[in-house]
Amino acid sequence: MVLKRDHREVGLEAGDVGTVVLVYPKGGYMVEFVDHEGNTLALLDLKEDEVLPLRGPALLRAKVLG
Repeated sequence: MVLKRDHREVGLEAGDVGTVVLVYPKGGYMVEFVDHEGNTLALLDLKEDEVLPLRGPALLRAKVLG
């Protein structure tokens, strides 16, 4: 899934890509965001209108930090 808005409190920005780890029966998702080594950066409960599915060819970009 792709974030539609920033979540700066956990260091995430709109456009960051995460993996759905749980779909809630009443709607929404638990989405995990990891770094390039597989370390969890954030695990967020998100509503359906806060994310977009990642479909088709997409280029993932690295953020240069520091």
